[in-house]
Amino acid sequence: MKAIRTFTVRPVLAPSLAALDRLASNWRWSWSRTPRDLFASMDPDLWAEVGGNPVQMLGAVGQQRLDELAADEAFVARVDEEDRRLTDYLTGDRWFQRLEGAKPAHIAYFSPEFGVDGSLPQYSGGLGILAGDHLKSSSDLGVPLTGVGLFYRAGYFRQSIGDDGWQRESYPLLDPYGLGLTLLREADGTPVEVGLDLPDGRRLAARIWIADIGRIPLLLLDAETPSNTEDLRRVTDRLYGGGGEHRLLQELLLGVGGVRAVRAFCRITERPTPDVYHTNEGHAGFQGLERISELVTGQSLTFDVALAQVRASTVFTTHTPVPAGIDRFPRDLIASYLGGRLLDGLDAERALALGLEDYPGGDPSVFNMAVLGLHLGQHANGVSRLHGRVSREMFGQLWPGVDADEVPITSITNGVHAPTWVHADLKSLSEQRFGDSFSATHDWTDAGLVTDEELWGVRQAMKEDLVAEARRRVTEAALQSSPAVPAWIGDLLDPGVLTIGFARRVPTYKRLTLMLRDPERLTRLLTDPERPVQIVIGGKSHPADDSGKILIQQLVRFSRDPKVRGRIVFLPDYDITLAKTLYPGCDVWLNNPLRPLEACGTSGMKAALNGALNLSILDGWWDEWYDGRNGWAIPTADTATTDEERDDAEAAALYDLIEHQLVPTFYDREGGVPRRWLAMVRHTMTELGKKATSDRMVRDYVTELYVPAAAHDAALREDGFAAARELAAFVARVRSAWPAVHIANVDSSGIPQQAQAGDTLEVRANVFLDGLSADDVDVELIAGRTDEDDRLVGERRSTRLVATGPAGADGLTAFACTQPLTVTGTFGYTVRAVPSHPQLVSPVELGLVTYAS
Repeated sequence: MKAIRTFTVRPVLAPSLAALDRLASNWRWSWSRTPRDLFASMDPDLWAEVGGNPVQMLGAVGQQRLDELAADEAFVARVDEEDRRLTDYLTGDRWFQRLEGAKPAHIAYFSPEFGVDGSLPQYSGGLGILAGDHLKSSSDLGVPLTGVGLFYRAGYFRQSIGDDGWQRESYPLLDPYGLGLTLLREADGTPVEVGLDLPDGRRLAARIWIADIGRIPLLLLDAETPSNTEDLRRVTDRLYGGGGEHRLLQELLLGVGGVRAVRAFCRITERPTPDVYHTNEGHAGFQGLERISELVTGQSLTFDVALAQVRASTVFTTHTPVPAGIDRFPRDLIASYLGGRLLDGLDAERALALGLEDYPGGDPSVFNMAVLGLHLGQHANGVSRLHGRVSREMFGQLWPGVDADEVPITSITNGVHAPTWVHADLKSLSEQRFGDSFSATHDWTDAGLVTDEELWGVRQAMKEDLVAEARRRVTEAALQSSPAVPAWIGDLLDPGVLTIGFARRVPTYKRLTLMLRDPERLTRLLTDPERPVQIVIGGKSHPADDSGKILIQQLVRFSRDPKVRGRIVFLPDYDITLAKTLYPGCDVWLNNPLRPLEACGTSGMKAALNGALNLSILDGWWDEWYDGRNGWAIPTADTATTDEERDDAEAAALYDLIEHQLVPTFYDREGGVPRRWLAMVRHTMTELGKKATSDRMVRDYVTELYVPAAAHDAALREDGFAAARELAAFVARVRSAWPAVHIANVDSSGIPQQAQAGDTLEVRANVFLDGLSADDVDVELIAGRTDEDDRLVGERRSTRLVATGPAGADGLTAFACTQPLTVTGTFGYTVRAVPSHPQLVSPVELGLVTYAS
């Protein structure tokens, strides 16, 4: 007999322990050691049994034990101290409060998934983990941010591996009350609901759960409410658990419903309305259309003026360099929703056009969520320097005539939340030697503070934790099909062996099975009698991705071969909980995607902060920060003519690096300690500790994107949206005139037959502006070195030409400038005209550029 619903019943807390409820309900415990230690001390065995979740601990510990603790003065004192610490954390000034100058009042951060802790399974992989770390660092830094997502009743999925090696999925239902979430309620206690009017008279309603992530409220919309029909209650059933219209309804609820949830939350809590809206990938793109609708109906703005205002305050982050990773919907399906009652006052055709692939190479019958995000976000970025470049090339068709390197998509490289991901043993050593558990200023290269023996001892202890966890999980899996535990599991892995880790989602481009390319050579590496290697692997394939499941099956079958099964293991159900043991327990972190298809790849950062070295294709963040001393770069076979040839070459390079560099360095010992290896570890922890953190990432978002977006939003809002109206009128005027705008001729002088450095180039250009004024455009001299095809390459210098007078009778306006020659070698220049307005982030963001011919 199966229950139709499960929930947690908590015992009654004595007044002296009342603060336990507050401590359990704020997810700061997930990255702060002392509250976890407090809850664990109530019953260490039970703490492990409930997976280290304080809310579940309070539900399981029992009234008798709580009554005993209420009479324990020392425990009550610890509770009071933790409550004071939480209050200080939530109310004290932090980095953002000390930041000088104008800054955002409130940022709304939308994401389809959030990875905060293993006991809150609302994530599938890197996108969600990144979002969770973004919230945690925003909290630590005092950034006034609110997260907006969906509450999935069955999360993503739990993974198990069958006897045939095939991935199997299960979907245990979650009780939000048992997770420490609270419903957003009106003053009279009524649950707040937001609603979306759908075609055919249907209405999708959602309640709003709040998870307190330190100082950051995370709003999670839940369609499981009596207001919905049975089919609409399933809209938030699973993360990425459906396609077509089901997926569209999720994204409409996230974007449109998310804005409405933020409005309700701000009204009830009296928080300021957000002045910046950050969409973490394209899934939440409809938030921009909802805000346009608000401005049209509430402020009587035209579509164009509302669009200008929304663009100014929107940050869009793209995470995928793979077109297949972008959500795309049939044009007619989107039109049926936009043409209905969903968004009042919205020009449905204009709104639809913002997401259509109506560019060369696109499919005009498709509505593309990344295209929508870029059209609605005046501030856009990729998530590593290389990914920014790939994104500019990938989406360049949205800015016709603009060189790829000028496409207005910048980059902010991801980071990871160190307090979450650094192992407790390493934090403890840090506290002993540096005074706190983690800081980007720690110099781990100082052997006078931390000896090789101490560092190696901690690294070995972390590896022993991983070995124990691997044996536990494999034992648990074995007991599912047999009452007896196979004897070989007792010898699974060895803390003394060079350990390589590999764990991530399993799309084909991440190449889970590249390591199997030459199974005989891999077997020799794993079973070397003197200097063996072992590999620990985890990863989930999307439930609908059979190609990924096949890769897992191949890997699992290889790992079960008696010749190697003690040296290579696949650990099922890879999640945050496993990751916290896996990253610190590995000596090396492996990543071998198809370059440049890895946007960032933050798992290697988490491993690095724990003292692991990276072994990776030069992709994502590794392309940016590999320095030859923090690990090894797998050469990319760029000249390969086939996929087979490329994979063979890169696998061979992988084996060569392991055999000839990793193994000798790891096993070369002096006094029982690998000194050369630890020198690389120290360098890695010191240098990447300065860069690979989400604190650095969030500070970058604040200073480079949030502050400018808030300033643009404020400027356009002043005087009843006067500047927004002026900007919209400017854009309309420029777009109308631009087809006729051209550079009629360019003359230059001042350069002798043999130019020399120090000479001055004088350039004059006559430009036909078709009624635009000289102030409406920038006429620029773009100069630099050229290649054999006369293309400007490398660093280019831009000099503005100044109008020398009004337009003549022929309609031409003369512009002129001088340019000193400061570079030597082959030199060239061109002249171009672009729109000019103080509220444009980039001179080419309108996609209007005219070059001299």
